[in-house]
Amino acid sequence: MPSVTAIRHVAFEDLGTLDDIFSERKWAVEYVEAATLDWARFDPLASDLLVVLGGPIGANDEKSYPFLSAEIAAVKQRLAADRPTLGICLGAQLIARALGAKVFAAGEKEIGWKPLLLSAAAQSSPVRHLSAEQCFMFHWHGDSFDLPNGAVLLAGTEACLHQSFSWGRGTLAFQCHPEVRARDLEKWFVGHAVEIGAASGTNVPQLRSDTQRYAADLERSGRLCFAGWLDQLGL
Repeated sequence: MPSVTAIRHVAFEDLGTLDDIFSERKWAVEYVEAATLDWARFDPLASDLLVVLGGPIGANDEKSYPFLSAEIAAVKQRLAADRPTLGICLGAQLIARALGAKVFAAGEKEIGWKPLLLSAAAQSSPVRHLSAEQCFMFHWHGDSFDLPNGAVLLAGTEACLHQSFSWGRGTLAFQCHPEVRARDLEKWFVGHAVEIGAASGTNVPQLRSDTQRYAADLERSGRLCFAGWLDQLGL
């Protein structure tokens, strides 16, 4: 039975549709909590797949959240072994940092639903299922990153050119959130209430309305993308 370890930074940003896929495939899934994990005892190579999930802190915030240094070191070890690794939002930024790329504040925050612009390389990858013709993407980030050396750019938006990349044999990263499910997003709207209130042009009624309009398509497309990627890896 394949095993998955999901590094979680905040309770409501979980595996989403990936949880459904792993359940259907009867994979063993373990969540570990980044903020309280005993990193000295954590083996980043132990599972068949490592998923580094999102969260409201920044990838450069080691002074406030010292565990990030240990987390980046663990991700580096995983990448050095070229073991299957998936990063989402903060997870993608941590992978970028582990690969030596710069993570920085973007020119604007992206919160809400907006389609992706796919690169030519994405057309032959599972990310092709996330094209603008098939779904709108869910975004929640204020930071961005340079494309790491050796990475293949797969998708972006006009405001944030580096939204998704692949690296090595088995690493895939998303700045955006292809994993979200409609039924979970109300928890996001509560958990991120302060950020929503501070963001210009963003409000909960609009986010809720757009979720009702776009989430079903993203759930379908996200499942196709993730399932195709796992099959491609032979997992």
